[in-house]
Amino acid sequence: MNTWDGKSKGTVLGYKIFVSIIRKAGVKPAYLLLFFVASYYFLFLDNQSIYYYFRKRLGYSAWKARAAVFKSYFTFGQTIIDKVAISAGLRDQFTYEFDGVELLKETLAAKKGAVLISAHMGNFEIAEYFFSEIDLDFQINLVTIDQEDTAIKAYLERIKKPSVKLILIKEDMSHIFEINEALSKNEVVCFTGDRYVQGSKFLEDEILGETARFPAGPFMIASRLGVPVIYVYVMKEDNLHYHLYAREAKVKHRDAKGLLRSYTDHLQQMIEKYPLQWFNYFDFWSKD
Repeated sequence: MNTWDGKSKGTVLGYKIFVSIIRKAGVKPAYLLLFFVASYYFLFLDNQSIYYYFRKRLGYSAWKARAAVFKSYFTFGQTIIDKVAISAGLRDQFTYEFDGVELLKETLAAKKGAVLISAHMGNFEIAEYFFSEIDLDFQINLVTIDQEDTAIKAYLERIKKPSVKLILIKEDMSHIFEINEALSKNEVVCFTGDRYVQGSKFLEDEILGETARFPAGPFMIASRLGVPVIYVYVMKEDNLHYHLYAREAKVKHRDAKGLLRSYTDHLQQMIEKYPLQWFNYFDFWSKD
């Protein structure tokens, strides 16, 4: 697909099958079934965009890029399985590592709220479990366009009611008031900064040697609010282990482009360390 449409692939039946396996046999047997699902995506979906990422932007050989496409699908599936498993009460099967936790504690102690900026990398949706591990009790508000399949969301909510509150982006800009209200309560507002939706405002910056479009909203809003801005990623590692990274962003007031530059620098560092976990399966560098 040339542009991101705000939706991910998947069906309710597919989720039900994996949830049943996870509950009856555990996480790793679900990974075995995932091999066949990932193979289907690899064989029958249009892989040009993700192949371009590995081949042209990361400079992989043709063979290594093709192998990386499959590994990326498989890793993405693992993060979904892990999220469902943790939500279903199997969090003890995983281990967690905290990198920058003091920054989060100090920020919340200041009682100004905070803006987190992440990306479609790793498994940010399990961040709430990290925060509970380190006794950080606060409300996370995720700013999103929320075009995911409502049937899938309803099914997953029956497994566990999500504690993350959604702030939906609206054309009348009323989401700005919700963001300000959340921050006034010392809550955390989270944006993902790496998916521009066609027709919306954007900023351009270079990443991996090529200019790309990024959504303007997260960077314009975060640079004007006067609260701490933190880059946060939750990355999957071997043996059911997750690593949370938290890094402070240096923000100048109303300098959205400067914040974007800082973000792309940090995002590229994460991509280079975890190349299989940047899950952007569309033509990210397209200008159309």
